[in-house]
Amino acid sequence: MRQHLSFASILLLLCYFLPASAQVSNKTQQDSTLDLVSYRNIGPFRGGRSCAVAGVAGKPNLFYFGATGGGVWQTENGGRSWQNISDGYFGGSIGAIAVAPSDDNVIYVGGGEKTVRGNVSFGYGVWKTEDKGKTWKSCGLDKSRHIGRIKVHPQNADIVFAAVMGDLFKASAERGIYKSIDGGKNWNKVLFVNDRAGFVDLVIDPNNHRILYATSWRVTRSPYDLSSGGEGSALWKSTDGGNTWQNISGNEGLPSGVWGISAIAVSYKTSDKLWALIENENGGVYQSLDAGKTWKKVNDDRSLRQRAWYYTRIYADTKDDEVVYVLNVSYHKSNDGGKTFKSAYAEHSDHHDLWIAPEDPNRNDHSG
Repeated sequence: MRQHLSFASILLLLCYFLPASAQVSNKTQQDSTLDLVSYRNIGPFRGGRSCAVAGVAGKPNLFYFGATGGGVWQTENGGRSWQNISDGYFGGSIGAIAVAPSDDNVIYVGGGEKTVRGNVSFGYGVWKTEDKGKTWKSCGLDKSRHIGRIKVHPQNADIVFAAVMGDLFKASAERGIYKSIDGGKNWNKVLFVNDRAGFVDLVIDPNNHRILYATSWRVTRSPYDLSSGGEGSALWKSTDGGNTWQNISGNEGLPSGVWGISAIAVSYKTSDKLWALIENENGGVYQSLDAGKTWKKVNDDRSLRQRAWYYTRIYADTKDDEVVYVLNVSYHKSNDGGKTFKSAYAEHSDHHDLWIAPEDPNRNDHSG
């Protein structure tokens, strides 16, 4: 690696080799010269975006994030310092991180970011640790390429679901929702739409763990364009623990026509209250008060769904069922069930994922 000396450093080296008398006589000149020097950041600079974050209930200083080109990182001091915990096992782009709620030693990671811009990178399937990242083992789905979400059953760390987007550049039979009941040793594809539509979002109802929701998205990348939406983009529901699924995107109140990417959130107080963020000609934030049977559009602000293919995430607060979050260029928060939002920037623009502590929603972690 080449070493470059700053102008100020060269001055100091010259002073070292000058006689003492010359050093004294030149001190005033040095001070005057150094006054003209301005400081600038020489690194390390930001290493790129992150689209996957996770925290641990009851442990306010422990967080994880997945980089789009640098593996998994951990902080044990609330973000003051970070260490890579995946090097030597796997790396590359990370699309999903899930800490098992019943055992925070167990962490599942899915490779391949869902932010499908021109420099999107794929990943290497599912990885698992049972010792908080000290060691890892591969759990298969090697050809999944891009995993939008991983969810772990709240009471059983061996039951895990993966929302697989598949290969963004071609048809892929690996797309679908996968379920494992043995900690990732074996996977069963429980939902498949077509070889062009994969799954980007997935949520387990916090009030009834037999109920799950997922969103499928037909998306194709090429070296020269991006196509978002079409046959297969939909909203899905399971009421039997993810074994069977029903397409509910045609339910009353939801938009007709071509769907693109969508996201889903469930209230932590009642299974009846849902929110969906939908890319569509008549898209926006939709709310259901009867567990998805009927819907009503409550917000169509374009700032919530600009560059939908790059963002489109919605989250329910863990304590207040009127508080909803939407991530996009800005960080949006609603206190009235999604009717209105206030926007802010969490350190910088581009907000891709959010984790909210179940015991304290004021403590959360986000990525950008």
